[in-house]
Amino acid sequence: MLKIYGMMICPDCMECCEALDKANIAYEFLDFSRETTNLKEFLKIRDNSELFGKAREEGNIGIPCIVKEDGNVTLSWEEFM
Repeated sequence: MLKIYGMMICPDCMECCEALDKANIAYEFLDFSRETTNLKEFLKIRDNSELFGKAREEGNIGIPCIVKEDGNVTLSWEEFM
């Protein structure tokens, strides 16, 4: 099952979840605005991955962050459509 780190106040996260729901793709949404544990997990991923380099440079958060079942991370939920 996919793990998605983000916040439901984020339009990109909401769009991602709506699309995955519509496509019947199972996921667990880890909202870090509600749980600091989720935020710590996300920051550990973000701070140790080159994937987030551009987001960090632009002052963005880098969400939704999707962790695939194999542990690989992507910022592109569209690849699951």
